[in-house]
Parts: sequence; C-alpha cells; structure tokens
Amino acid sequence: MASRELLVEQIPHLRRYARVLVGYGRADEADDLVQDTLERACAKWHLWQSDRSLRPWLFSIMHNLFVDQRMASSGALEQSLDEIPEPKVAAGQEAWLDAISLIQSVHNLPLPLREVLLLVCIEGLGYREAAQTLGIPMGTVMSRLSRARAQLLQCTEGKTAAARASLQVVGRKMP
Repeated sequence: MASRELLVEQIPHLRRYARVLVGYGRADEADDLVQDTLERACAKWHLWQSDRSLRPWLFSIMHNLFVDQRMASSGALEQSLDEIPEPKVAAGQEAWLDAISLIQSVHNLPLPLREVLLLVCIEGLGYREAAQTLGIPMGTVMSRLSRARAQLLQCTEGKTAAARASLQVVGRKMP
C-alpha cells in the first residue's frame, strides 16, 4: 500500500487525538495540528520502520508537535465547558445528562491522564505503544491510566451512589 493511503487511513484517529490535545471546540487548531503532523510525517517518512504500526509513530509526532507548540506559546490551553459539543445520544434526558457529565469529567482530567486514556481506551494502543508515543515509561502509562479511571469513577460514583440509594429506598418494604 502506498504511503499516501497509509496516512489517509490514519486521519480520523489523528483528528480525534488532536481534539483531545487542543481541547474540544477548537476544531481549527486540531485540524492545523493534524496537518502539521502529516507534513512532518511526509518529511520524515524515511524514519518510519515499516515493520511497526504507523499509528503510534504518527501519534508520537503529533504529541511532540503539540508539546513544542505549547511550550512556544508558554500558555496552558484551557477550554470552557460551554464549548463541549453535545453528545449524540438517542436515549432520554437522563442519559443525555449522564453523557454530558462524563464528557465534562473526561475534559476535567489533567492532559497527561486524558492522553493516556484516549490512546489506550479509545485508540486501542497497548501500554508499550502508548509509552513510546508519549515518550514515557510503560509504568507511567499504567499509573496514569489507573489514576484517570479512578478519577472518572470518583466523579461518576457520587451520582451512581445517589441513584442506587434512591432505588434501594423505593425497593424496601415499609414496616
């Protein structure tokens, strides 16, 4: 398969990762980051080892570009919760609110935790590939993923516990 086709296949994954890095609601910046990543990949194509997966290599390029751009601007990229897109949920109002709450909880995670969560849980990279992509030890990936999951559980647990408690009260027999 030609290099152009290999790169084109990865664009949806790159766009999703770019949106996590720059923040939702900043589609133009995410698209610019994807374009910069693809330009860098084309320029450095000779460095890619064809016996390895292309996606982690591209994610690594994107991560490094993002870090370089962030350091150059020397400002943290923040986003208002008003900019988070509404999820496409066909269920009722409660499911919609739960989905919005989950998106906000993920957005509120520190960037290093969000990155690992996306790469491992959404993109399906293994711990080793995620570690190589981010340039960190594999143990750090596992630790960050554990902390991200724990924080998400903590954010959603209060609502779930309250819902369970109300269900238990309804289910109890009255004396």
